[in-house]
Amino acid sequence: MDGVTASAGRAVGLVLDGDGALWSIVGLSLQVSGLATLLAAVIALPVAAWLALTPFPGRGAVIAVLNALMGLPAVVVGLLVYLLLSRAGPLGPFGLLFTPTAMVIAQSILVLPLVAALGRQTLEDTLAECGPYLRSLGASRLQTIRTLLWEGRFSLFTAVLAGFGRAAAEVGAVMMVGGNIDGVTRVMTTAIALETSKGDLPLALGLGLVLLAVVVAVNACAFGVRQYAVRRFG
Repeated sequence: MDGVTASAGRAVGLVLDGDGALWSIVGLSLQVSGLATLLAAVIALPVAAWLALTPFPGRGAVIAVLNALMGLPAVVVGLLVYLLLSRAGPLGPFGLLFTPTAMVIAQSILVLPLVAALGRQTLEDTLAECGPYLRSLGASRLQTIRTLLWEGRFSLFTAVLAGFGRAAAEVGAVMMVGGNIDGVTRVMTTAIALETSKGDLPLALGLGLVLLAVVVAVNACAFGVRQYAVRRFG
């Protein structure tokens, strides 16, 4: 028990003292997860708008698959990206495996279905409220999409934050395609796993505290956005 207490105290010290190794890992983690979430959102939101506004045969099946992909196993994504980027894969010549770029690709694939599914539901709900009004005004398809995106912006932002939360807390895929290389591809989740196995509990606990703080901050921000939207727009 004394050893755990001592490790916890040293972990807090590493965080508060600005330990270079710890905060470089944190910085890379936020950079990778942030870029992955941004890339996923750029793709997912147009897909969500298309699904919300476009009736076509098999639409229900597509939505069902998209919803199922929200629980896509990280290790499966890691395996698929690994096969694509390995030397024998179609993207092997680009040399992306075991780089931050590979980690961004893997996390983007994980985040995309989540943002698309939540975004589609948001836009459909918004369309149910605003659709009759927009049709009465003779709004074009582009005008309708822009209006829906604007009216649902708070809920869409919450969906993007949820995607970032999943990316930041993910370990399986980034471990497989990033390799957990010190100073190159080591992020918070992979470093926590490695340092724990090595017995370096202070660094693992310090990174765990920061990761927990990031997740709490993201959820608090999402809650704050929802509360602001409710207070302002009812």
